Amino acid sequence: MAFTIEYYHPRVLATIEAWPVDVVADYARLVELLSKHGPAVGMPHSRALGQGLFELRPRGRSGTGRALYCFVQDRRIVIVHAFLKKTRTTPGHDLAIARQRTKEIQRG
Repeated sequence: MAFTIEYYHPRVLATIEAWPVDVVADYARLVELLSKHGPAVGMPHSRALGQGLFELRPRGRSGTGRALYCFVQDRRIVIVHAFLKKTRTTPGHDLAIARQRTKEIQRG
């Protein structure tokens, strides 16, 4: 049974859609894997960041994106934040936003 992919806010999806075409194409492939396999998707496609937060790791010739997500009951996955990476590490600001949104979702 598949997982449902949702977005925290329409702006999160709009951010992803504004990525370079090759990164969006890889994102589409990875989100399909995620909806089929859920938590079984691991490196190099997905990685746990702790406290119930995970990252999807799309990449292309023109850059690398990150879509941060959490699992919610009833086989739902919520993409809480997305950005294009400019450095090797995930910026603290982006992590803080994603963690806050994950807490909101988990509280109901």
